[in-house]
Amino acid sequence: MKENKQHNTPFFTALKAYGEKNIAPFDVPGHKLGRIKNDLLTYMGPKVYKLDSNSPIGLDHLNKPSGVILESENLMAKACKADKSYFITNGTTIGILAMIMAACKANDKIILPRNVHKSVINGLILSGAVPVFVKPNIDYKLGIANDVSYESVELAIKENPDAKAVFVINPTYFGVVSDLEKITELAHKNEMMVLVDEAHGAQFYFSQDLPKSAMTCKADLSAISMHKTAGSFTQSSVILCRGKRVNHHRLRASLNMLQSTSPSSLLLASLDVARKTMYFSGNEKICKLLKLAKNTRNKLKNIKGIKVIDKDYMLEQGSYDYDETKIIIKVSSLGLSGFEVYQEMMNLSNIQLELAESHIILAVLTIGTTKEHLVRLVSGFEKLSAKYYKQSDKLPKIDFDYQFPEAYTRPRDAYHAPKIAKKLDEAINEIAAEQVMIYPPGIPILIPGEVITKEVVEDIKFYMKKSNALQSDLDSNYIQVVDKDNWEKWKGINNEF
Repeated sequence: MKENKQHNTPFFTALKAYGEKNIAPFDVPGHKLGRIKNDLLTYMGPKVYKLDSNSPIGLDHLNKPSGVILESENLMAKACKADKSYFITNGTTIGILAMIMAACKANDKIILPRNVHKSVINGLILSGAVPVFVKPNIDYKLGIANDVSYESVELAIKENPDAKAVFVINPTYFGVVSDLEKITELAHKNEMMVLVDEAHGAQFYFSQDLPKSAMTCKADLSAISMHKTAGSFTQSSVILCRGKRVNHHRLRASLNMLQSTSPSSLLLASLDVARKTMYFSGNEKICKLLKLAKNTRNKLKNIKGIKVIDKDYMLEQGSYDYDETKIIIKVSSLGLSGFEVYQEMMNLSNIQLELAESHIILAVLTIGTTKEHLVRLVSGFEKLSAKYYKQSDKLPKIDFDYQFPEAYTRPRDAYHAPKIAKKLDEAINEIAAEQVMIYPPGIPILIPGEVITKEVVEDIKFYMKKSNALQSDLDSNYIQVVDKDNWEKWKGINNEF
């Protein structure tokens, strides 16, 4: 019988062998394989430092792999039914930046949903590409943006036949999936590449019970966060490639421009072993996880003051598919916001949730989630309900009006334009010169080049009051806008919004 090479961990095996040698290290890093005593070494032990090497002889180079890193990347590609893979130690953010830079040059159009991660906007700034935003499907009951419909992408392609690429999220942060296979087929018919943000979908590659992966749907490029849902160390991610549309020279050049020249060997090793574990155990363990998740949802549904959002709900709202490793709970009938529940679950039950919105919270499950974790989740909401639930104290209904700000110029132009800082109330009708977002999930409320409206300012103020997750470049009461008086693009033009 032919050996299944997925049992191999080429990089991790070589790294272990190197760490176990009696090396006299005259290279970096400076801790010299754990010879400098410190609190972290005392806590974790010397082996972690022995494995923290920096591309010595025999351990290959991430910027141009030809040895054990390349072997490990090839195993990852085969496991994910891709033609090629690239390891990343700076997070999926770098993968998304590199994909966009490889697919689009300055002034090329790219079709994408407005609820993309901030890294996509940064990719537009670096590449100079012009966004053609598609409005995602909105759930006004929950106050969240979900998938994009095939019809909306089809219309965008008809109106922009010169676009170079279509960008899709698979799945969204909240687990909602678009009809990626059909969208990919349409894009390819129109000679457009398909790029996919699969930061929250690495588990799709290792289960028959979850939505289809980007490579299964024949997309060209996808960036997956193995660390988020497949068990590798934080910041370790992978770009997957399929087909002849990918310019690998340009993709490699983009990665080498963006990635550190001193990649973490620990992160690379964690990708190697996570792939092996998911390949051999992922399908079975995810099957068991989904059964535990279903049982947990049924128990949560009996708790007063909360509403469990499940796959049936999402399909009724018109979503194409849903990832059931996510648990969404609407908490507003407790009289608490999602932000307050996020904090209270830690205070009362030592439970760390993934994120909160005004009326909901999100819990992310993986094969590392235990039955005991889920029992505690149910118990935590029982405590919360007993403490806070009163019929008369519900939060007001969601006043959610999806904002689709007008884009005056492409993000790159606004980013490089002269800037001034203005107070929020004084910035209405100005052109944004920075991103403002909530992290997590990292979806911008405002991006460079968009016109700041009164509604956008009100949204920013709302999140300033309710959450400490608002991120921007300046102090919270100020925002960077384009200094039109000193902007060549504005001078001599009588522009009024």
